[in-house]
Amino acid sequence: MSDLQTSIESLWERAAELGPEDHDALEVVSRAIDLLDSGEARVAEIDPATDRVIVHQWLKQAILLLFRLRTMETVEVGPFEFADKLPLKHGYAASGVRVVPGASNRWGSFLDRGVICMPSYVNIGARVGAGSMVDTWATVGSCAQIGEQVHLSGGVGIGGVLEPAQAAPVFIEDEVLIGSRCMITQGARVGRGSVLGEGTILNPSIPVIDAHNGEELGRGHVPPWTVAVQASRRREFEGGEFFLPCVLVIRRLTEGERHDKARLNEVLRHHGVST
Repeated sequence: MSDLQTSIESLWERAAELGPEDHDALEVVSRAIDLLDSGEARVAEIDPATDRVIVHQWLKQAILLLFRLRTMETVEVGPFEFADKLPLKHGYAASGVRVVPGASNRWGSFLDRGVICMPSYVNIGARVGAGSMVDTWATVGSCAQIGEQVHLSGGVGIGGVLEPAQAAPVFIEDEVLIGSRCMITQGARVGRGSVLGEGTILNPSIPVIDAHNGEELGRGHVPPWTVAVQASRRREFEGGEFFLPCVLVIRRLTEGERHDKARLNEVLRHHGVST
């Protein structure tokens, strides 16, 4: 794989010169995309020693090069017509993945065994871990990393982070429940076992605050094993008093506690929120 990385980095240095006529370059780039598609490589991962997100920049570069090297193609499926540069994934049955009609997953995304995709969308470079569900009208943007046993509820928007190549993507860790219509973008991160109440918006500019002591826990990062909901903070400006969004951590969970759905719903209802 190191040789392939070197080849991609060399192509990236002369990306402005490349086009659809460069068939050798396309063959090299396609090999990298195949690695993403099969799950043998991934755009980003968490370093267990430092708990930091490591971005494999050369794989992002491969995705960006792919759009330079491929041409538009017309695809017809029954009465529907599409025009795109990238094909869709294939081989779901062999991979142990359930894909309901209306779901769309691009080549270069990876769906691990046991994933269920309701009518939804998973973009190139994204990774969805084993046993996770991408529910109806949820979207998983380019390069987003979704862990195992995650539930992305209906209408959830996981933003893509493709450029710049060194930027960290959205990272949803294992055993997370994301409530309906949440929007998580710009490289935000949700820690393992956490729950986001419906309608929560999370990005690196949004402060995450402990409801019990008012402490700001960081920005764009919900800690592991917590229940968090959308909230707002009063702020004074020259033009008057306004409310700015924040995410409020309303409960700390013990490992596995979120799987008690009745207890979780009771906690959320107490705060006027649902999933």
